[in-house]
Amino acid sequence: MEVNVSEAMEKTPEQLEEARREFVAELWRRFEALQEWAVSHWPDQQHPLSSADFVESRKEILSLRSPAGSLNQPATRDAAEPEQGGAQYIDVTPAPWP
Repeated sequence: MEVNVSEAMEKTPEQLEEARREFVAELWRRFEALQEWAVSHWPDQQHPLSSADFVESRKEILSLRSPAGSLNQPATRDAAEPEQGGAQYIDVTPAPWP
């Protein structure tokens, strides 16, 4: 898929938002098809896949709908600066792997 950068720069914010929504809708449709295929073709029948195995992937795809980004990342756009009473330190270190 080729993307013309000059076309993207000429689009209004509304057009960019609509393009992003269309992209997420198409990604969701393709993910659902992939999930269905994976569940039906999983080779280990003693430990079958289910839709529950794809929960985190669904969350990540759905987080693309909001301009703030991933659900795991805190939205800091409206956060107060330290001199305005905001946090002096924000821990962004991920939790250790279980």
